[in-house]
Amino acid sequence: MSFFASANMLTLASLSLLAATTIFALLIIRPGFRRLSRDRRRQLQGQKRPQKTSTLSTATDLATDQINKLLAKRGRGLGARLELAGVKTKPSDVVLLVVAASLATGAGTMLLAGPVVGLLVTVIVPVLGWLVLGFLVGRRKRAFADQLDSTLQMMAASLRAGYSLLQAIQAMSSEADSPTKDEFSRVLNETRIGRPLNESLIEVSSRMGSEDFNWVSQAIAINREVGGNLADVLDGVAHTIRERNQLHRQVAALSSEGKLSAIILMALPFGVVAFLTIANPGYLNRLFTTTIGWMIVGVSVVMLTIGGIWLRATVKIKF
Repeated sequence: MSFFASANMLTLASLSLLAATTIFALLIIRPGFRRLSRDRRRQLQGQKRPQKTSTLSTATDLATDQINKLLAKRGRGLGARLELAGVKTKPSDVVLLVVAASLATGAGTMLLAGPVVGLLVTVIVPVLGWLVLGFLVGRRKRAFADQLDSTLQMMAASLRAGYSLLQAIQAMSSEADSPTKDEFSRVLNETRIGRPLNESLIEVSSRMGSEDFNWVSQAIAINREVGGNLADVLDGVAHTIRERNQLHRQVAALSSEGKLSAIILMALPFGVVAFLTIANPGYLNRLFTTTIGWMIVGVSVVMLTIGGIWLRATVKIKF
């Protein structure tokens, strides 16, 4: 039975690796997956050549079409999240890449550590991908908030140089760093197709989760209604944001000791368990072999969870 079990596991792992390799190959060779430069696209537009479609390309297009239909019904949040993270790849291609990575990693782990661990890794890989995407979104939002002070100063300088508000936004869309550059380019494009500027700016603040930029959009909206020197208004808002960020950094520095203490307190029980397991392997067996032991473990988990929530609420300061 062990021989057939190992043979079946080897077959399953081989099929998973083959499927993952096929998906990677389909995505790489499929036309349109890799972005072309603007000059190259202009050259190709002037050339009228018949496009040859291979079987692999047809299969990939069919798969991506089906994934797009599924995402259109249930996965609209994925496209918005990819856009917030600054990922230019299509959501369907990202889904295929995650599936391929999950199959390949699960198959490799299955061969090395067994089928149970392999299936567990196969499930964990998409979760890790979602966490990585969340990290990218958070990093992009923090970068936008950090660039806001310099952005307002550049806008105020442009207005004093004689630029209109739209011209100042256009200057930010070409001269600022990403993600500010991307967001202002989107505002400019939406304004060109007829959307009110105030609505576009408010949507940027909502999309980036920036309360500071919400103040900026409200200040611009009020100035467009009542008039006045918008450059001075932006300077005042920039000064307020600068002082607020300085206070935020001071509070973060003062609360860092509490955060480190919370991390140590949460990691201490796991460290003690790991040390006892290594020093005396049979010392903790009664916790997992008796009813009273399982009750103690359950109570410990509940108390550790409550303590973690309490510590998190203590060291997390919102203002």
